[in-house]
Amino acid sequence: MHSLTIGSHSLNWGQRTYVMGILNFTPDSFSGDGLLLPASTDRLPEGQEPGVREGRRFIEAGADILDIGGESTRPGSQPVDADEELRRVLPSLRAILAEFPDALVSIDTYKAVVAEEALKAGASIINDVWGLRADPGLARVIARYQAAVVLMHNRSKPASVEVRERLGNAYIGAEYQDLLPDVKGELLESVDIARSAGIPDEHIILDPGIGFGKTVAQNLELINRLDEIRALGFPVLLGPSRKSFIGYTLNLPPDQRLEGTAACVAIGIARGADIVRVHDVEPMQRVARMTDAIVRKK
Repeated sequence: MHSLTIGSHSLNWGQRTYVMGILNFTPDSFSGDGLLLPASTDRLPEGQEPGVREGRRFIEAGADILDIGGESTRPGSQPVDADEELRRVLPSLRAILAEFPDALVSIDTYKAVVAEEALKAGASIINDVWGLRADPGLARVIARYQAAVVLMHNRSKPASVEVRERLGNAYIGAEYQDLLPDVKGELLESVDIARSAGIPDEHIILDPGIGFGKTVAQNLELINRLDEIRALGFPVLLGPSRKSFIGYTLNLPPDQRLEGTAACVAIGIARGADIVRVHDVEPMQRVARMTDAIVRKK
């Protein structure tokens, strides 16, 4: 499997696990970590915007990638338009890169116009929760800027969401003929879209979409069988952090899911995850380092 080289960064798959820190610029993040900027930030001291402070904290804690998002993707969330999404993410993206010009930044979006403006501003990866299926122009933008892309599997349907006040929202109505073959097949369809637009294989990362259109049991099975996704020949991103399947399993709200997330991260790495996308960078970076020491050949 080829390494991913973007600018001054080289991600060497299989050597160690890379940690992606989540920066949510939303008012309705399921995990309670929203960093939505006020409408006007000119009264804040330079470098003290919430997203910049959190980005700085993540980098100091060992994050390899910062993943910035301006639209909540929790089950049952409301979409926002591109202008609002850009208003939420661009100021902090620019501020973070001004302070940390070598930071590797991903933008969590499925909109071509948002992706293009973010790539112009210095982002290097597009993290698309719809696997290039939502906006026909997105793949061409990614190819034109020679960016990397995370292709996520997603069968989300708002009508199949269960809401529990303490535990959060979860999908209950996803239907699969056979979970792993269905997920793999649909991921490869997204790969075909990427290839057709001119995105090279070495710029493609796969994400099985933990928490997106899967039941609790299906999420657990996907993590345990992640090696079957890895066998498709692409690096794999795993994003279980604080998600409702952990809450439903342990009967815990989002702010008490650290240990459940750690278990998912450790098992995911053992099953082949190359990147783990997390809210709690410092403890999960330690979990990743320890798991790497056990399972990766030196």
